Amino acid sequence: MVEMGSLHDASDAQQPHVPIVRVVDDDDKVRRSWQFVLEGEGWQVQAYESAVRFLQEDDPSIPGCIVCDVRMPEMSGIELQTEMKRTGNTMPLVLISAHADLVMAVKAYDFLLKPVETERLIQTVSEALELDQTRREESAEDDRVRRSWDLLSAREKEVARGVADGKLNKQIAYDLNISEKTVIAHRSSLCRKLGIRSAADITRMLLTIEKLEKDQSKKETAAG
Repeated sequence: MVEMGSLHDASDAQQPHVPIVRVVDDDDKVRRSWQFVLEGEGWQVQAYESAVRFLQEDDPSIPGCIVCDVRMPEMSGIELQTEMKRTGNTMPLVLISAHADLVMAVKAYDFLLKPVETERLIQTVSEALELDQTRREESAEDDRVRRSWDLLSAREKEVARGVADGKLNKQIAYDLNISEKTVIAHRSSLCRKLGIRSAADITRMLLTIEKLEKDQSKKETAAG
Protein backbone atom coordinates (compact mmCIF):
# COMPACT_ATOMS: atom_id res chain seq x y z
CA MET A 1 0.00 0.00 0.00
CA VAL A 2 1.29 3.42 -0.95
CA GLU A 3 0.07 6.35 1.10
CA MET A 4 0.21 9.96 -0.04
CA GLY A 5 -0.20 12.90 2.28
CA SER A 6 -3.67 14.43 2.28
CA LEU A 7 -2.16 17.91 1.92
CA HIS A 8 -0.82 17.12 -1.55
CA ASP A 9 -2.41 16.05 -4.78
CA ALA A 10 -1.09 12.67 -5.96
CA SER A 11 -0.13 14.18 -9.31
CA ASP A 12 2.45 16.37 -7.55
CA ALA A 13 4.52 13.26 -6.90
CA GLN A 14 5.12 12.93 -10.63
CA GLN A 15 6.84 16.32 -10.87
CA PRO A 16 10.56 15.54 -10.86
CA HIS A 17 11.47 18.95 -9.44
CA VAL A 18 9.46 18.36 -6.24
CA PRO A 19 11.53 16.48 -3.63
CA ILE A 20 9.78 13.58 -1.93
CA VAL A 21 10.59 12.08 1.45
CA ARG A 22 9.98 8.34 1.20
CA VAL A 23 8.94 6.72 4.49
CA VAL A 24 9.36 2.93 4.58
CA ASP A 25 8.10 0.99 7.61
CA ASP A 26 5.87 -2.03 8.09
CA ASP A 27 4.39 -0.55 11.29
CA ASP A 28 1.34 1.45 10.22
CA LYS A 29 1.33 3.58 13.38
CA VAL A 30 5.00 4.52 13.10
CA ARG A 31 4.72 5.13 9.37
CA ARG A 32 1.81 7.52 9.77
CA SER A 33 3.51 9.26 12.69
CA TRP A 34 6.65 10.01 10.66
CA GLN A 35 4.53 11.07 7.72
CA PHE A 36 2.57 13.50 9.90
CA VAL A 37 5.74 15.07 11.33
CA LEU A 38 7.44 15.46 7.96
CA GLU A 39 4.38 16.86 6.21
CA GLY A 40 4.14 19.35 9.04
CA GLU A 41 7.46 20.75 7.80
CA GLY A 42 5.94 21.27 4.34
CA TRP A 43 7.63 18.32 2.66
CA GLN A 44 5.98 16.01 0.18
CA VAL A 45 5.83 12.55 1.73
CA GLN A 46 5.19 9.16 0.18
CA ALA A 47 4.84 6.16 2.48
CA TYR A 48 5.47 2.48 1.74
CA GLU A 49 4.62 -0.48 3.94
CA SER A 50 7.66 -2.48 2.81
CA ALA A 51 11.04 -2.13 1.16
CA VAL A 52 9.91 -4.47 -1.59
CA ARG A 53 6.94 -2.24 -2.37
CA PHE A 54 9.23 0.78 -2.38
CA LEU A 55 11.54 -0.81 -4.94
CA GLN A 56 8.61 -1.83 -7.11
CA GLU A 57 6.80 1.50 -7.17
CA ASP A 58 9.19 4.36 -6.38
CA ASP A 59 10.68 6.53 -9.12
CA PRO A 60 14.34 7.24 -8.24
CA SER A 61 14.49 10.02 -10.83
CA ILE A 62 12.38 12.14 -8.47
CA PRO A 63 14.67 13.86 -5.93
CA GLY A 64 14.38 13.32 -2.21
CA CYS A 65 15.54 10.93 0.48
CA ILE A 66 14.41 7.77 2.27
CA VAL A 67 13.56 7.23 5.93
CA CYS A 68 13.48 3.50 6.53
CA ASP A 69 13.14 1.11 9.45
CA VAL A 70 15.89 -1.51 9.66
CA ARG A 71 13.91 -4.55 10.76
CA MET A 72 11.05 -5.41 8.43
CA PRO A 73 9.70 -8.65 6.93
CA GLU A 74 10.54 -9.61 3.31
CA MET A 75 13.42 -7.15 3.05
CA SER A 76 15.25 -5.29 5.82
CA GLY A 77 16.50 -1.72 5.63
CA ILE A 78 20.07 -3.01 5.32
CA GLU A 79 19.06 -5.29 2.44
CA LEU A 80 17.37 -2.32 0.82
CA GLN A 81 20.61 -0.36 1.12
CA THR A 82 22.50 -3.20 -0.59
CA GLU A 83 19.99 -3.34 -3.43
CA MET A 84 20.12 0.43 -3.91
CA LYS A 85 23.90 0.28 -4.16
CA ARG A 86 23.67 -2.54 -6.69
CA THR A 87 21.31 -0.55 -8.92
CA GLY A 88 23.20 2.73 -8.57
CA ASN A 89 20.52 4.52 -6.55
CA THR A 90 22.45 7.16 -4.57
CA MET A 91 19.48 8.73 -2.82
CA PRO A 92 20.34 9.40 0.85
CA LEU A 93 19.02 6.61 3.04
CA VAL A 94 18.28 7.27 6.72
CA LEU A 95 17.97 4.01 8.64
CA ILE A 96 16.14 3.81 11.95
CA SER A 97 16.42 1.06 14.56
CA ALA A 98 15.99 0.42 18.26
CA HIS A 99 19.25 -1.54 18.29
CA ALA A 100 22.32 0.57 18.93
CA ASP A 101 24.65 -2.32 18.05
CA LEU A 102 23.74 -1.88 14.39
CA VAL A 103 25.07 1.68 14.17
CA MET A 104 28.69 0.71 13.57
CA ALA A 105 27.76 -2.06 11.14
CA VAL A 106 25.61 0.07 8.87
CA LYS A 107 27.03 2.53 6.34
CA ALA A 108 23.90 4.49 5.55
CA TYR A 109 23.76 8.27 5.08
CA ASP A 110 22.60 8.46 8.69
CA PHE A 111 21.36 6.15 11.42
CA LEU A 112 18.80 7.17 14.03
CA LEU A 113 17.95 5.27 17.18
CA LYS A 114 14.40 4.74 18.36
CA PRO A 115 12.66 6.50 19.89
CA VAL A 116 13.57 9.15 17.34
CA GLU A 117 13.50 12.73 18.55
CA THR A 118 11.32 14.84 16.28
CA GLU A 119 13.87 17.63 15.90
CA ARG A 120 16.63 15.15 15.08
CA LEU A 121 14.46 13.52 12.41
CA ILE A 122 13.58 16.86 10.86
CA GLN A 123 17.20 18.04 10.84
CA THR A 124 18.46 14.76 9.35
CA VAL A 125 15.84 14.77 6.59
CA SER A 126 16.57 18.41 5.78
CA GLU A 127 20.28 17.70 5.42
CA ALA A 128 19.59 14.55 3.37
CA LEU A 129 17.41 16.50 0.94
CA GLU A 130 20.13 19.13 0.52
CA LEU A 131 22.71 16.42 -0.14
CA ASP A 132 20.51 14.76 -2.75
CA GLN A 133 19.96 18.07 -4.52
CA THR A 134 23.71 18.74 -4.57
CA ARG A 135 24.46 15.28 -5.94
CA ARG A 136 21.86 15.63 -8.68
CA GLU A 137 23.17 19.04 -9.71
CA GLU A 138 26.71 17.67 -9.87
CA SER A 139 25.52 14.66 -11.84
CA ALA A 140 23.68 16.90 -14.30
CA GLU A 141 26.80 18.99 -14.80
CA ASP A 142 28.89 15.86 -15.31
CA ASP A 143 26.41 14.67 -17.94
CA ARG A 144 26.59 18.04 -19.68
CA VAL A 145 30.39 17.92 -19.75
CA ARG A 146 30.38 14.35 -21.05
CA ARG A 147 27.90 15.16 -23.83
CA SER A 148 29.91 18.21 -24.84
CA TRP A 149 33.12 16.20 -24.94
CA ASP A 150 31.48 13.53 -27.09
CA LEU A 151 30.68 16.21 -29.69
CA LEU A 152 34.38 16.66 -30.43
CA SER A 153 36.17 14.83 -33.20
CA ALA A 154 39.14 12.62 -32.38
CA ARG A 155 41.53 15.31 -33.63
CA GLU A 156 39.82 18.03 -31.60
CA LYS A 157 40.22 15.88 -28.49
CA GLU A 158 43.92 15.49 -29.22
CA VAL A 159 44.29 19.25 -29.58
CA ALA A 160 42.34 19.80 -26.35
CA ARG A 161 44.67 17.44 -24.48
CA GLY A 162 47.66 19.30 -25.86
CA VAL A 163 46.23 22.62 -24.68
CA ALA A 164 45.50 21.13 -21.25
CA ASP A 165 49.12 19.99 -21.05
CA GLY A 166 50.18 23.60 -21.45
CA LYS A 167 51.61 23.22 -24.94
CA LEU A 168 51.76 26.03 -27.49
CA ASN A 169 49.94 25.71 -30.80
CA LYS A 170 53.19 25.06 -32.66
CA GLN A 171 54.13 22.30 -30.19
CA ILE A 172 50.74 20.63 -30.64
CA ALA A 173 51.12 20.94 -34.42
CA TYR A 174 54.51 19.22 -34.27
CA ASP A 175 53.22 16.40 -32.04
CA LEU A 176 50.22 15.74 -34.28
CA ASN A 177 52.11 16.29 -37.55
CA ILE A 178 49.68 18.98 -38.73
CA SER A 179 50.06 22.70 -39.44
CA GLU A 180 49.78 25.32 -36.71
CA LYS A 181 46.95 26.86 -38.72
CA THR A 182 45.04 23.57 -38.51
CA VAL A 183 45.61 23.44 -34.75
CA ILE A 184 44.19 26.93 -34.39
CA ALA A 185 41.14 25.91 -36.45
CA HIS A 186 40.56 22.80 -34.31
CA ARG A 187 41.04 24.82 -31.15
CA SER A 188 38.48 27.38 -32.26
CA SER A 189 36.03 24.63 -33.21
CA LEU A 190 36.35 22.72 -29.93
CA CYS A 191 35.93 25.90 -27.89
CA ARG A 192 32.76 26.69 -29.79
CA LYS A 193 31.35 23.19 -29.29
CA LEU A 194 32.23 23.17 -25.58
CA GLY A 195 31.03 26.72 -24.98
CA ILE A 196 34.37 27.77 -23.51
CA ARG A 197 37.01 30.33 -24.39
CA SER A 198 40.32 29.91 -22.63
CA ALA A 199 43.03 27.32 -22.16
CA ALA A 200 42.13 27.28 -18.46
CA ASP A 201 38.56 26.31 -19.38
CA ILE A 202 39.86 23.47 -21.55
CA THR A 203 42.11 22.26 -18.73
CA ARG A 204 39.24 22.24 -16.22
CA MET A 205 37.05 20.29 -18.62
CA LEU A 206 39.81 17.73 -19.26
CA LEU A 207 40.25 17.24 -15.51
CA THR A 208 36.52 16.60 -15.18
CA ILE A 209 36.54 14.16 -18.11
CA GLU A 210 39.51 12.26 -16.67
CA LYS A 211 37.77 12.00 -13.30
CA LEU A 212 34.57 10.73 -14.92
CA GLU A 213 36.50 8.14 -16.93
CA LYS A 214 38.31 6.91 -13.80
CA ASP A 215 35.04 6.71 -11.86
CA GLN A 216 33.44 4.74 -14.70
CA SER A 217 36.40 2.38 -14.82
CA LYS A 218 36.14 1.76 -11.07
CA LYS A 219 32.42 1.01 -11.40
CA GLU A 220 33.04 -1.45 -14.23
CA THR A 221 35.81 -3.14 -12.26
CA ALA A 222 33.57 -3.45 -9.19
CA ALA A 223 30.69 -4.79 -11.28
CA GLY A 224 32.93 -7.33 -12.99
